[in-house]
Amino acid sequence: MVRELLMASVFGANAMTDAFNVAFRIPNLFRRLFAEGAFGQAFVPVLASTLQEKGADETQKLIAQVASVLLSVLVLTSIVGVLGAPLLVWLMASGLEQNPPAQQAAVVMTRWMFPYIAFMSLVALAAGVLNTWRRFAVPAMTPVLLNVCMIAAAYWVSPWFVTMGWPGIDAMVVGVMLGGVCQLSVQLWALRRMGLMPRMVWPWQWQAYRGAWGSEGTQKILSLMGPALLGVSVAQLSLLINTQIASHMASGSVSWLSYADRLMEFPTALLGVALGVVLTPQLSAARAAQELQRYSALLDWGLKWVLVLCAPCALALLVFAKPLVSVLYHYGAFRTQDVEQTALALTGYGVGLMGLVAIKVLAPGFYAAHDTRTPVRIAVGVLVFTQLMNLVLVPVFAQAGLALSIGVGAMVNATCLWYFLKRSGRYTPQPGWGALALQVGLASTGVGAFLWWCAQHWDWVGLQDQALMRVALMAGVLAMTALLYAGMLTVLGLKVKAMLNPQWSAKSNGI
Repeated sequence: MVRELLMASVFGANAMTDAFNVAFRIPNLFRRLFAEGAFGQAFVPVLASTLQEKGADETQKLIAQVASVLLSVLVLTSIVGVLGAPLLVWLMASGLEQNPPAQQAAVVMTRWMFPYIAFMSLVALAAGVLNTWRRFAVPAMTPVLLNVCMIAAAYWVSPWFVTMGWPGIDAMVVGVMLGGVCQLSVQLWALRRMGLMPRMVWPWQWQAYRGAWGSEGTQKILSLMGPALLGVSVAQLSLLINTQIASHMASGSVSWLSYADRLMEFPTALLGVALGVVLTPQLSAARAAQELQRYSALLDWGLKWVLVLCAPCALALLVFAKPLVSVLYHYGAFRTQDVEQTALALTGYGVGLMGLVAIKVLAPGFYAAHDTRTPVRIAVGVLVFTQLMNLVLVPVFAQAGLALSIGVGAMVNATCLWYFLKRSGRYTPQPGWGALALQVGLASTGVGAFLWWCAQHWDWVGLQDQALMRVALMAGVLAMTALLYAGMLTVLGLKVKAMLNPQWSAKSNGI
C-alpha cells in the first residue's frame, strides 16, 4: 500500500502509468503460469505427498529434478519474451497505439522486466518447499522486498532519471528487477540453512538432465500442470481482455483499475492467500494419509474464517471506497477525478471480495486431491460469463463495469467450486453455519452502517491539504470499526479465539 501510495503521488494516473502497468502485468501474467499459478498448484501437492509417503531423501531428489527442469524452461521463456515484447504489448493493450510514446515505453519496460518471471518462479519453488516443511515466515515476508525496492526506486531513482532526461516511470523497472533478485536471494539462503538447497543438473549433463525430465515426480507435476495451466490461462485471459478493453477507454483507465485492484488485494492477500498457503500442504498431507474427515474439517474451518473476516471487509469496500482511496492515493499528481474513478472500480471489486478469498480456500481442496480438471471447467465457464457481463456493464459503467464483472464472476466461481467439492463428497459442511451467518450478518450490518455514516459525515477529498489529520481520522475510524465488529460478535456469542484451532467446531463454540 505504501508502494502504491507513493507511485500515485509521484506519477499519478496517465498514459505513461498505463504503459508501466501494462508492462508490469505481462511478466506477472507469465509468473502466474510458472510460479504460484499452475506450477504451484501442481508442485506443492506432489511435494507434500512425496514427503508423507517416501521421506525426506526422495523429496530432496524431487526438488533438485524439478528445479533443474524449471530453470531451463524459464531461461528459454525469458529470451522469447524479450524478443517478442512488441507483440505482447499489442496483445495486452493495443489501445496504447493511440499514444506512440506510451506504447514504445511499454515495449522497453516489458523487455527489461520480463526476466522478472524467472526470479519469481524460482521463488515460488523455494516457497513451496519451505511451506511444505511448515516454514511460513520467510516466504511470507520476502514479497516485502519487492515493495521496498520499488519504493526506493520511486523515491530516489526516479528523480535522478528525470535529471538525466529519462522518463521517471522507467525507474520502477530498476525497482522490480532488484526486488526479484532480493526475493530469490533470501529464499535460497533459507533453503541452504535447512539443507534443502537443490543440487542442479544442467543440459550439458545429458543423462542426469534427461533423468530429471523423465522422473516420476516431474512427470506427475507436468501431468497436473496441464489442466492447471489451462485454468490459470483462463484467469489470465480474462485479465488480458479487461486490460485490452481498458486501454481503449479514457487515458488513465488501466491505472485506475490497477490502483483499485491493489487496494482490493490488501484483504485478499491478508486473508485468502494466507489461508491458502497454510491449508494447501495440510490438505495434501491429510489426503495422502487418507484422513478424509480431517480433510473436510480443514476446508470447513477455512471457509468459516472467510465468512468472519471477509464480510465486514466487503461491506467496507462497498460503502467506504471513496474515503479509502482518498487517504491512500490522493496526493501529488493523483487528481480528484482519479479518486472518483478509482473508487468506482473499487466498489465493483468489493462485490466479489468474498468470492475472491473463498477461491483461495476452495481451490486447494481440488489440487490437494490432484484434481485440476474441475476448477478448469469452472474457470472456462466463468470466463464466458464474465465477458458476457462486460458487454452489458462496460458501456454503462466504463472501467467500473470491468471491475464489477470480475467481482460477480468471482462469486460465481466460488459458488461452483463449493458445490462440486460438496457433491464429490470431499467436503461436508459442519453444523452451525446458519447461526454463524446470522452472527456475522448482524455484526457486519452494524459495521457497514457506521462506515457509511463516516463516509458521509466528513469530506475526505476536501481534506487533501490536511493530510495528517485525514490519516489520523482514517486510523481512528478503522480502529473503531474493528472494535465495533469484535464487540458485536462477542455480544452475539461468537468465540473468535476458539476459531484459531482448525479442529474448532460449532458445538465447541457454543453455537
